[in-house]
Amino acid sequence: MAAEKPAPAKVLYCGVCGLPAEYCEFGPDFERCKPWLRAHAPGVYPDELVASSSGGDDKDVGKVGERLQGVSISPADGSSSSGGASASKTEEVKRLPGGKLKKKDKQEVIIEKIVRNKRKCVTVVKGLDLFGVKLSDASKKLGKKFATGASVVKGPTEKEQIDVQGDISYDVVDFITATWPDVPESAVYFIEDGRKVAAA
Repeated sequence: MAAEKPAPAKVLYCGVCGLPAEYCEFGPDFERCKPWLRAHAPGVYPDELVASSSGGDDKDVGKVGERLQGVSISPADGSSSSGGASASKTEEVKRLPGGKLKKKDKQEVIIEKIVRNKRKCVTVVKGLDLFGVKLSDASKKLGKKFATGASVVKGPTEKEQIDVQGDISYDVVDFITATWPDVPESAVYFIEDGRKVAAA
């Protein structure tokens, strides 16, 4: 006996912009779609959002946005995650346009030695820009101090970092803390055997 085929989903397309009704707000002109949505798709959007017509106040939309921002999901076991951990999470999280969350980068300088071709070393310095240091100036100073090539490149995570030729990983800590007093030695870390180790 063959399994029954599922019925195809029925999609309601907007008569104004031609997008599915759920996506009208991302279309070219949501204000023109609102009267059509009120008449043909009343359950798709909150009433407050659709109720503001093309000549309506932006305050209504702002109120709906604030209410949607305040919605949170509680854990399934019913326990509330209150305390210091949640407070620190709210400090580290930043809202981007569209409601996406962006975590704040921790202020730390990471120094890593990478061996290439079994004998050549490159020392990578990441995170100086988080302390307000201009990376192009820092690479020039590092190259001049250690008499080697230094350049600003994009790393694998698309963040800029400084690549310095040679193994200067342990000498660079004193130079960084002396040259840029805003960078404390407690915020400098080494990557050794895949683990992060404090420089101090």
